[in-house]
Amino acid sequence: MKLQVVRFSSSVESTSGALYVLEEEGRKFLCYTLEDEHRDIKLRGETRIPAGTYKIEYRTEGGFHAKYSKRFQDIHKGMLHITNVPNFDYILIHCGNTDKHTAGCLLVGDTQHNNMVWEEGFVGQSALAYKRIYPIISKALDKGEEVYITYTDFD
Repeated sequence: MKLQVVRFSSSVESTSGALYVLEEEGRKFLCYTLEDEHRDIKLRGETRIPAGTYKIEYRTEGGFHAKYSKRFQDIHKGMLHITNVPNFDYILIHCGNTDKHTAGCLLVGDTQHNNMVWEEGFVGQSALAYKRIYPIISKALDKGEEVYITYTDFD
């Protein structure tokens, strides 16, 4: 499975984007995304990951896994962990609404506010988006497919 994050707007605090699944028929919209801002020099917990392609695997340890095992009991099998990102650890796809809810991770949502007005950005209905996209990605992982996510900068 191939996923793509298209980053289309940046502010001093956040990056707005959209998550797509790439299929033979073309690109299919999944949800909106929010990340930390771009920085030329990484600042821990305040920098988005570099554009590129990364593998997604389950992460079945840590605080997020324990929390999501309870919160999303019916679907959760492990956190969606974006791996092998240079100089970054434990980059996850998870719920959240603003720049304050991410430390380099990818937040997902069904609504989005213009981050040129709200500098810290905003995605809403995050749990709804997560509950919709998680089974799509986990199904591929459970079948043994390799899942990759490509971050593309158009901002």
